[in-house]
Amino acid sequence: MEFKCVHCGFKMKLLFIQYSPGNIRLMKCENCKEVADEYIECEIMILLIDLILQKRKAYSHLLFNTRDNVDFEGILWKLGVLHLLVDSCKILLLKECKDYWGSSRSFELSFLVLGKVLLGVILSNLAFICTLFLSTRILLTSFTEITSFKSVLLAIVVSSYFKIFLMAMMIWEFPSSVPYVIDILVLSSNAVALRVVTRSTTARCIFICFSAHAAKFLANRMLR
Repeated sequence: MEFKCVHCGFKMKLLFIQYSPGNIRLMKCENCKEVADEYIECEIMILLIDLILQKRKAYSHLLFNTRDNVDFEGILWKLGVLHLLVDSCKILLLKECKDYWGSSRSFELSFLVLGKVLLGVILSNLAFICTLFLSTRILLTSFTEITSFKSVLLAIVVSSYFKIFLMAMMIWEFPSSVPYVIDILVLSSNAVALRVVTRSTTARCIFICFSAHAAKFLANRMLR
């Protein structure tokens, strides 16, 4: 299994040498001469803070250098289902759905509302995935870093962790603009993760993520 330097992306066979339990020596990158991955000795909290700050090194460590400890492919579908549920909660928290949900309706009609919301979320996310797939194939055909669309999708799903903050809106009241602010943070985080995976330019990654999110937004509007 090959790892990558978090600074330059150079492929590494080993990130550290362990002499005894708790006694390791971090390997240096042959290309940039820096320590290939200093996050190996860091606490998980430091990694989380750097992910929130959207540092490319943190994403590189998470996406490339932790796959021997975490089966990302195995939890991809679980994260996907979680994101669908969070998107559904987001729609239900919007003002129009609050009025719709709070009105005196029967249980059957309320169940139909939930079904309509979930169907809209699934279709809008399909529009997101299709746009992401087409844009990456069109704009990033010359980049050999992409081994499969699964790697791109994994990076996008993992970097959408800002959506978790929407769960707090189910407990505390926030301004109606908060979901849109979180969408902007998710878009920015997706662009950083996509750049790490593809080694492409920032402008292309932002355009790809913006196109996918715009397609999702338009599909969601049309299905309301």
